[in-house]
Amino acid sequence: MSQQYDEQAIPYQSDQGTAYAHDNGSAPTEPYHSAPAEQYRPAPGSLPEYTPPPRRPRSGVRTGAIIALTLLLAIVFGTGLFAGWQFGRGSAVVAPPATSQLQPGTNQAPTVPSLNGNNTEAVREAVIAKVRPAVVQVNVTSQSGSGLGSGVIIDRRGYIVTNNHVVNGAQSIEVVLYDGTSIKNVQLVGTDPADDLAILKITPPASNLRVATLGDSSKLQVGQDVMAIGNPLGITQTVTNGIISALGRSVNEQNGAIIPNAIQTDAAINPGNSGGALVDMQGNLIGIPTLTAIDPEFNTPANGVGFAIPSNRVNFIATQIIQTGKVTHTGRAALGVRVADVDPNLAAQDNLSVDHGAMIVSVVPNGAADQAHLQAGDVIVKIDNKQVTDTASLGDALISKSPGDTVSVQIYRGNQQMTVSVKLGELQLNQ
Repeated sequence: MSQQYDEQAIPYQSDQGTAYAHDNGSAPTEPYHSAPAEQYRPAPGSLPEYTPPPRRPRSGVRTGAIIALTLLLAIVFGTGLFAGWQFGRGSAVVAPPATSQLQPGTNQAPTVPSLNGNNTEAVREAVIAKVRPAVVQVNVTSQSGSGLGSGVIIDRRGYIVTNNHVVNGAQSIEVVLYDGTSIKNVQLVGTDPADDLAILKITPPASNLRVATLGDSSKLQVGQDVMAIGNPLGITQTVTNGIISALGRSVNEQNGAIIPNAIQTDAAINPGNSGGALVDMQGNLIGIPTLTAIDPEFNTPANGVGFAIPSNRVNFIATQIIQTGKVTHTGRAALGVRVADVDPNLAAQDNLSVDHGAMIVSVVPNGAADQAHLQAGDVIVKIDNKQVTDTASLGDALISKSPGDTVSVQIYRGNQQMTVSVKLGELQLNQ
């Protein structure tokens, strides 16, 4: 049974919900990780005032205009002709040029004292004072109505990171700063739908713009304290606290957005928090809150299960968009195939030698698999030392790989068993 995710945006001036989902047709798709059913929703929009939303039916449409976005938890795959990616684990990942580094703010931020066990409250207050002025409200008008989300100022030149689903389809964008200053002349510099990230640009009204400092998400530990800052339900500059519940979650949204190495947290994330700040107790931005879970049995928000895009991924993507307006290096390994599950029915239908594995449906021209002479009809049964029984396990086998890694791929081609060495490529985006 596939693990399901449901992403919600709650616009405050719209009467129509817009559903986003992957194609559910019969065409073979990229492999997704199978797991017990469960659902997730993020928070791009908000209600105009705090009104507890009524329970909605399973149809996914609720009075008050909910934009439903169905998601799947995947280990390493998304849409398009690629397979097997994982960001930032190997030296083979291509980094943006050094000239694209973010520029820190000049405004002196409050000093955060070292946490010693007796000053938790003082540290928390200092972190909030340091980060909250860098968190903004993002108001969006689109054909379907109006909504809001959050954003974080990450560069003193006025660059703001938010979720792509916050600004997707926007006809106009307004940014409201911490002090209430409204900026309507907002530039959408670029978007990365595959990572659900977008970069906005404002002209800073003053030279003392508060800028968030990006932390190193690779150093996070499960159990450490974190806080989420954003505009849940339109209640501006709200802070919630919790811990890091898990690391290394790879979450695939069915609209194509994929969060590699997502941070799971129990800090409350609600509609309107999307694009805001997840910070550690030193006041470093360590993630961008994006998804929160719902209970599939009651279709209501589940307590304490939210996800954030890690700061290292944000830095990797944001610096490229700021410099070029697009993502030039994905940092994701690509096998360069489309695959389908092999089961006894397919094996009998296609007269295959095995009744399990991942059958290659098509190969990307000049991609990694093509250069290794893999071809449509080959059935992948093992990657290195990991058995491949279906497309999900193929994903599991490739989760730790990076562009440039060489893997041993065991296949069946007709009745012949073969082992092929494949040097993984880097996923290219169609931009």
